[in-house]
Amino acid sequence: MRVLITGGAGFIGSNFIRYMFSRYGNCSIINLDKLTYCGNINNLKDIGPRRNHRFIKADICDIKAVLPAVKGCDTVVNFAAESHVDRSIKDSEEFVKTNVNGVRVLLEAAVKCRVKRFIQISTDEVYGDIKKGFSKEDDSLMPNSPYAASKAAGDLLCRSYFKTYGLPVIITRSSNNFGPYQYPEKMIPLFLTRAIEGKVLPVYGDGRNVRDWLYVVDNCSGIDCAMRKGRPGEIYNIAAGSGIRNINIARKILRITGSTGDMISFVHDRPCHDSRYAMDSEKIKVLGWRPLFDFNKALRLTAQWYMKNGKWWQPLKRRAQIIRW
Repeated sequence: MRVLITGGAGFIGSNFIRYMFSRYGNCSIINLDKLTYCGNINNLKDIGPRRNHRFIKADICDIKAVLPAVKGCDTVVNFAAESHVDRSIKDSEEFVKTNVNGVRVLLEAAVKCRVKRFIQISTDEVYGDIKKGFSKEDDSLMPNSPYAASKAAGDLLCRSYFKTYGLPVIITRSSNNFGPYQYPEKMIPLFLTRAIEGKVLPVYGDGRNVRDWLYVVDNCSGIDCAMRKGRPGEIYNIAAGSGIRNINIARKILRITGSTGDMISFVHDRPCHDSRYAMDSEKIKVLGWRPLFDFNKALRLTAQWYMKNGKWWQPLKRRAQIIRW
């Protein structure tokens, strides 16, 4: 198996590479990453030098770099994306470039090189706010942020390349991921690192927004399942079914880190903050996937990782601007 993984130095991408080597030791992986502010080659430092892992620093929008990387690969898995909602509200330009045009470039290269599988990594946010019930794969896309809109556009491009060119595309849409190596601007690592530093946790609005939290290893196994057993042209939701309010996440983190319960500050909400995401993942469960990690156990594991790996996240927080709307 020869796989091109784009965005492999990011949070989910690096965890997926780690997962692939643990499950398929002899697979050959080409890791293409632009190394933006949240891409970090040190995310893969623990796997060590391998003859079957080659890193290419490149932008997925650059066809001259992408085409030779895709050539000879039987599978492309696209993790490369701008993914922070707050940043997309501040400036959406890079989101459109990477999440739409970058996907187009990858699809073009995949058609020319006749890859056997193209896996597009998407998000539950393309379905938009859902007051009750669960989003299913054939529901209308109703994105509410520039980030979610750019991901929805990338998904639709993938569908068009399946229909028009017969490219064997599969789309996975996961709920909110968390776990080791997540850049500390996202909510759980932001709250964890601030709690460890003895700082107040900034909770948007009244903290009643609900998210379904999925441990990153469970997402990796879901993507692998879709890659091996999924049908081209299909979409697979990957969700844990752990809908939890943001305020309750903050309280759990304070308890785990031994911080005082009054270290929460309710801050001005961001524009059009979706109140609830929830997906039905029965379709991928038919293929044999199940989440293995209980949320509370996975949160403790994640907290332990951040408490032990300050040397990883502290320099990131010193040199990067953490954007909260």
